[in-house]
Amino acid sequence: MIEKPTAVHQKVKKLLASLSDGLYEREEAVNLSLLSAIAGESIFLLGPPGVGKSLIARRLKHAFLDGVSFEYLMSKFSTPDEIFGPISIQKLKEEDKYERLTDRYLPGANIVFLDEIWKAGPAIQNALLTILNEKIYRNGDKDMEVDIRGIITASNELPPKNANLAPIWDRFLLRLELGNIKKFDNFLTMITDVKDVYKDDIADDAKLSNKELDEWSSLIDQVVVGPEVLNTIQLVKIKLAEHNVRAVNTGNAIIVHDRRWKKIIRLLRTSAFLNGRTKVDLMDCFLMYHCLWGSPSQRQTIRDILTEAVAKHGYTMAVNLSMLKKETKEFQEEVASEIRISHTVSKDQLMIIDDEYFRIEKQDSKFQGAFITIKQFRMLSIDDPQVTNFYDEEKNLVNRVRTSKGKQENTIDVHHDATETTYRLQTRLLDTSETITKKPHPIVQKFWDERYQKLTTFIGQQLQNMEENRPEEIDLLSQNLFVDSEFSDVVKKNFEEVASSLQQLKLNLEKLQFSYTNI
Repeated sequence: MIEKPTAVHQKVKKLLASLSDGLYEREEAVNLSLLSAIAGESIFLLGPPGVGKSLIARRLKHAFLDGVSFEYLMSKFSTPDEIFGPISIQKLKEEDKYERLTDRYLPGANIVFLDEIWKAGPAIQNALLTILNEKIYRNGDKDMEVDIRGIITASNELPPKNANLAPIWDRFLLRLELGNIKKFDNFLTMITDVKDVYKDDIADDAKLSNKELDEWSSLIDQVVVGPEVLNTIQLVKIKLAEHNVRAVNTGNAIIVHDRRWKKIIRLLRTSAFLNGRTKVDLMDCFLMYHCLWGSPSQRQTIRDILTEAVAKHGYTMAVNLSMLKKETKEFQEEVASEIRISHTVSKDQLMIIDDEYFRIEKQDSKFQGAFITIKQFRMLSIDDPQVTNFYDEEKNLVNRVRTSKGKQENTIDVHHDATETTYRLQTRLLDTSETITKKPHPIVQKFWDERYQKLTTFIGQQLQNMEENRPEEIDLLSQNLFVDSEFSDVVKKNFEEVASSLQQLKLNLEKLQFSYTNI
């Protein structure tokens, strides 16, 4: 009987906990190793001797009920016989056939660990290429299908660039760097722990059987890869290409070929299935962080690209928010060009002197004062005269008299010697643009109303769809078995911002309709 997705999630979660028991700060490596094995892929562990690379591989084989493991430490003297099995003397003598006895060697195993992989000779590496990619081993004149679930390789260095190892390096889908234990409490517990971490203490009913894995494999192929995930992958690919253009002379280009992208999709589907889902989500996309780098120095760039792609464009692209924004902007511009008419008007504008004064244009000989401050003039009113300061050309105070704002524009009334004299303030003629509005033609308004209704209806449908089909995983993102929980905030933020942007667009359209129907 095929287990339900939720049951699969619980089983895998329990199995991962058992595999990590007794290991310290190695949960990520264990989790990703099991993920790669169930996906039928390979993982490369980079790290110095003594950080648990071989221990992780040995623990992983305990996860499989019917599993056969093969482990080998490579050296420059390693021969194909030691890896793929010795030549069958009987076959050679009796049938003149060159075949290997593979039962207890790599082609006959389910879980394989190859340490110091870069020390393997060309004959071993060439045979590994088809095993890694196609699960086929060429044994004599026959193509032998191998049932290898997962291959773990390890080394304390990256492949030397001058050794023509790019083909086999590209076959390792997941890449993870391991270091020494960082937390002091974990370090002390590890060195004093007497638990036998190599012992198989996992119950048989918690392990994965071949039948179970075959059933899962079929279900994994049925996992849906939604538009938000496909769009995110496409955007990441574009951003990597842009990075490579900038890095053309630095030797730090991030090259990802088509085969790797296809394998990444299988990995994401596997993650979704093991997390109890029938659809890949944006949280799964962060697994690409372990699949795209070619050197550790590239990891931060890849992390930044992934984070930006999900934070800014994840669900945004799924609802085509950019298209909606563009259509709304074009609608606003069309309405503005039709109902608003701009024309130029020449107006008198007060001249400002020294950023602080207005000049009095005409004076009689009895009145002293050429300037008034802008502040005092703006405080004047027509009906309530106030004592006002007046200044000469050097801005010295020369007069204080009662003054009110003139009845004509840009004038003041000075109350002096029992008389009231009106003076103009100096102005200059300036051309200013004024906008007047006109009611649109009824046919045009009808067309706009239809366009408004179409856009608001579509936005409403998108909002309703986001609410009704709110991804179930949104509230469970931090529980992803294979991705760091810190990335859950990135995914949640994008979903919430898309809903907020849709609401804002709807409000903008409502304001637009009001503007042309209420002139």
